[in-house]
Amino acid sequence: MSDTTHVLVLPDRDAAEEVADLLAARYTLDAEPRLVRDALAGEDDAEDAQWLVVVDDPREELIPEELDGLAADFEGWLE
Repeated sequence: MSDTTHVLVLPDRDAAEEVADLLAARYTLDAEPRLVRDALAGEDDAEDAQWLVVVDDPREELIPEELDGLAADFEGWLE
């Protein structure tokens, strides 16, 4: 088994929740995607936080280009 993990960076919680739901619906995942709030370095305002969707891919079945495209649909990207 591999330790492959994908991190999608999204601009807000709503986008992150929607992307996590889409991932769970589109792919057979071993675990639910995790949402993580990521405050930008040096930012004082809590509103300026990005949200990460962390997806474990132990069988390396997810295609990074597809994940990046999905994130881009929500003004995000694949890290």
